Amino acid sequence: MTVKINTKDGQIELSDDVIATVVGGSATEIFGVVGMASKSAIRDNVQALLRRENYAKGVVVKATETGISVDVYTVMSYGVKISEVSKNIQERVKFNLENQLGLTADMVNVYVQNIKVVGEN
Repeated sequence: MTVKINTKDGQIELSDDVIATVVGGSATEIFGVVGMASKSAIRDNVQALLRRENYAKGVVVKATETGISVDVYTVMSYGVKISEVSKNIQERVKFNLENQLGLTADMVNVYVQNIKVVGEN
């Protein structure tokens, strides 16, 4: 899916990979987030963290009437308050999408795929 923005000078098309890179970078900046996980990690039984170039596997972008909806699949650190970390992810993702890409995120859904103990491989 591509998000299209009409400007006075023409049309801008943003691919899901661009949006996923901004969303993944925003989420991994938050204290308590170890990294991003694949959206199918539980089904595929894969516990690996995604690298920056693979953030698109851990982010789902859907177009809505007034903007976009984003699903973020994360791995969090053991001992953090999941609700607070999730709230911080939602706020940071919305802020960065608005400021960097000019997109309005109607919903940011955070899915916790795994919990890692600090120092664990």
